[in-house]
Amino acid sequence: MSITRRGILFGMPLFLGACTASSEYQTARLNYAALPEERFPLDAVPLQEIDPELRRQEVAFDGDYEAGTVVVNTPERRLYYVLGGGRALRYGIGVGREGLALRGNATVGRKAEWPNWTPTANMIRRDPRNLQFASGVPGGPTNPLGARALYLYRNGRDTMFRIHGTNQPRSIGQAMSSGCVRMLNHDVIDLYDRVPTGSRVVVIQA
Repeated sequence: MSITRRGILFGMPLFLGACTASSEYQTARLNYAALPEERFPLDAVPLQEIDPELRRQEVAFDGDYEAGTVVVNTPERRLYYVLGGGRALRYGIGVGREGLALRGNATVGRKAEWPNWTPTANMIRRDPRNLQFASGVPGGPTNPLGARALYLYRNGRDTMFRIHGTNQPRSIGQAMSSGCVRMLNHDVIDLYDRVPTGSRVVVIQA
């Protein structure tokens, strides 16, 4: 390998880049590894099924928000958990179809693991097929809310919007929900463990 007059290996930057890429890949594998201890065990998610830009990762963040704030950037289809010090955890999300997404600020009013799901009256009006679920769907792998749900409140009242997991992982990165914020089950479990009830949620629209 050639060496400069300063003794620096020409190949070193390429080597360091390869090491960084390898480290990021190993972190991603750990982030989406099997979770056998869950009430409904989750298989590992093959990384090739997740767009690299939608994988959970720590990134630089210059928003003026306190650490612990959850920032939902609807146009980007990304959710940020603010760490402070100019850093945040970034997650890929699915968002509501045009006209259905939440706007403005909210707080996490309550949280649930493997939550039950009951369609709202508006959901039933938009899609009468939801009437069959009017009495509710118990938590589990086929439940639309996935492994966890964070219930968004405003002025002490439930907005009926949630940040939740999904049994449709291909919807991440898309705008196709009834207004809620969807996350991969592995990601919503990670966020759930970080975010206490009462945390601030900021929803950014275009």
